[in-house]
Amino acid sequence: MHHRLPLAAIDTAVFPDSYATGRQHWLAQLAKLSCPTQYLLYPCNGSGPEGEELATDTVWIGPEDASKVLVLLGGTHGVEGFAGSAVQIDQLALIAEGLVIIPADTAVLMVHALTPWGYAWQRRCDADGVDLNRNSVDFSGPLPENQDYDLLKDAFYLENAAQRKVALAEFERQHGRVALEKAISAGQYSDPFGPFYGGKAPAHGRIVCEDLMHRYALKEKDLAVIDLHTGLGSFGYGEIICDHQPDSAGTHAARRWYGDSVALPFLGTSSSVPKNGLLDYAWHAIMNDRSCYVTLEFGTFSTDQLFEILLRDHQLWAGADNEQARLEHSKVMRRHFCPNDRAWQEMVMFRARQVIAQGLSGVSS
Repeated sequence: MHHRLPLAAIDTAVFPDSYATGRQHWLAQLAKLSCPTQYLLYPCNGSGPEGEELATDTVWIGPEDASKVLVLLGGTHGVEGFAGSAVQIDQLALIAEGLVIIPADTAVLMVHALTPWGYAWQRRCDADGVDLNRNSVDFSGPLPENQDYDLLKDAFYLENAAQRKVALAEFERQHGRVALEKAISAGQYSDPFGPFYGGKAPAHGRIVCEDLMHRYALKEKDLAVIDLHTGLGSFGYGEIICDHQPDSAGTHAARRWYGDSVALPFLGTSSSVPKNGLLDYAWHAIMNDRSCYVTLEFGTFSTDQLFEILLRDHQLWAGADNEQARLEHSKVMRRHFCPNDRAWQEMVMFRARQVIAQGLSGVSS
């Protein structure tokens, strides 16, 4: 599959210092487009730490009746929106400058900050503790169970980090590394204060996606969905994670478009393990055989460090009268999910341009 990689200088200044500035820069860059656009705003309940309003901003770029669509999602996990904003702002600039050409009969749908509360407060979840990427389940029936999470739950809330590490290491010794990662991160629906909580009802970002699917009749179109994430995998590398079933049309499309770097959790070839309630699954349900959904996951630091930082975050937010401690830890969250490292930021920008160009070429062919 041939694609045209934009040749333009990488400017790491597109990485914002807050949700508010990220949104401001995204809207400002959007205003520079001369091609047809449709802008939609989805207000979100709550406010940011400075009292700022929260919203998910979306734009459809290209012909309204396009039969092929590249969908670029950012901020599915709030704090990961710093990189999501940067990538989308960069793409908007490239489109405005004519360095990214949207093919005929093709549109680009950008969705900025699917979990704006978490982005503003530098958490992965929303104000109710819900992880949007565990929320795509049928809430009218029995919810998925994660018995191993229940076994480890007490260890998650231990104040003594050394004791917690011993408990997790013992579980890993008995059951293996994959079982440990599934216990912690596969998704759970019993502990609202804990990590990777899928909730009890559709979250804001899921409602936004479902409305966009209906509004733009996306079920009738060929789709290339790229969901931008950070925090898991090798430092600076953008792993293409495909959660379609291995022998599905979605996986075959992903491999045609993105090549042999596509990694599948179901085959054990990814830094990610299989999970419940992924946003992917809501999109899979409307996709035809010429479509696919991938997560573009930019690695930072180790998975063990990720778990420790997240567990501490949930401990603090389960407590009370600790605003200063929460504020200090939000800086740790920011550093893990968007390191203030120019080389990391440059790697993110280059890889994002590459994968987006592949997706645009693939879906429009």
